[in-house]
Amino acid sequence: MSIAIYPGSFDPVTLGHLDIIKRAALQFDRVIVCVMINAEKKGLFTPAERVEMLRRAVAQLPNVEVDHSPAMLAEYARERGANCVVKGLRAMSDFEKEFQMAMINRKLNPGLETVFLSARQNYTYLSSSIVKELASYQVPLEDFIPREIIPEVQAKMLELKTR
Repeated sequence: MSIAIYPGSFDPVTLGHLDIIKRAALQFDRVIVCVMINAEKKGLFTPAERVEMLRRAVAQLPNVEVDHSPAMLAEYARERGANCVVKGLRAMSDFEKEFQMAMINRKLNPGLETVFLSARQNYTYLSSSIVKELASYQVPLEDFIPREIIPEVQAKMLELKTR
């Protein structure tokens, strides 16, 4: 059985993330979308909130599960029996960092491969940071994030504005 992990901060999950998840689900028997902590980013949502939003967004994909882990990716993959990491690339600048991480993961877990999926053209500009910026200006979010999570993102941004 081929098991892939799609790691990320997903703060919040975007339609670009969802596109990569759907495409990975066609290629692997099982895809584990894992919310991981990025020390370089301050999260808007808690890991538990991100997991819940992701679960709603991927509910129609039977071979996709959502998890959270504070572990290093290479170790988490070993624990879950995964043999592949899926990473989405929006631009060439993404590749340099992701390639370096793929080499480190392979060093730590020699059986772990990384597959890079290019973002579809209509998602190359999209990031969670952009979504948060748009949401702070109350821009309609239907073209950027799954409809299932729009109310939560809007509520969180309103909560931040009223603090």
